[in-house]
Amino acid sequence: MQGAMQVAKRIPFEEEPQYLLYARVAYVSAQVICLLINYFISLKIKKANDLTVLKYVTPKSPMSQEPGELVTTTHRDYDLAEVSKAMRGIYMGMAMVAGMHFYFGYTNPLIIQSILPVKNALESNEAKIWLWGQPTTTDLKRPFKAPAGPFGMGGNAGPATDAASIKEAEKAGGVKGAKKAE
Repeated sequence: MQGAMQVAKRIPFEEEPQYLLYARVAYVSAQVICLLINYFISLKIKKANDLTVLKYVTPKSPMSQEPGELVTTTHRDYDLAEVSKAMRGIYMGMAMVAGMHFYFGYTNPLIIQSILPVKNALESNEAKIWLWGQPTTTDLKRPFKAPAGPFGMGGNAGPATDAASIKEAEKAGGVKGAKKAE
């Protein structure tokens, strides 16, 4: 990324207007490639139709005293939700770069965002499973762990899949349901 930032700074967009056109075409092409990668992954997920049941407890909010929520889904639905989340991220990124480029006149994000989203799409957990055929063990076991934050914080924060957490969430959910019925 540092190299891309240095290259973007050195491109004379003001002196050579066609460079701006090339940057825009590269950016749009990269976004289309990302969307196609995710679409292809979703097709492979639907074709495999893995209906293995997946139960996990979502992590609770650090500021809340309430336990996490129990989620029961299938591998197929979980993977499709992850791909959908990635596609929403692409759309949000496109909106932000469009605003920065057309409203504020920044050109450097066009270059940087022509590389980063493609890299992220090809290195995502879903791509590792469905494009590269890696086994779904350790790091790729569903549900996926949350990635570490910028200072290495939050890497272990992920959904709980142990039997005790699931049983506790089922009990808490059952109690709430019984109170509603009364």
